[in-house]
Amino acid sequence: MPKMKTHRASAKRFKATATGEFKRFKAFHRHILTSKDRKRKNRLQAADTVDKADHAKVKRLLPYA
Repeated sequence: MPKMKTHRASAKRFKATATGEFKRFKAFHRHILTSKDRKRKNRLQAADTVDKADHAKVKRLLPYA
């Protein structure tokens, strides 16, 4: 059986944790930041985990993660 290919766009967006979850970055922190307050921008900086419902999809895109 040939090697499976990693989805390169997903590899740049997600990273596997030691517990088998996936880290992701939050949206809405690229531009139009002047209208968002500091608390909201700070919360958007922090990494989050992929929801359990989407875990299988990400795992399929990153077979070796």
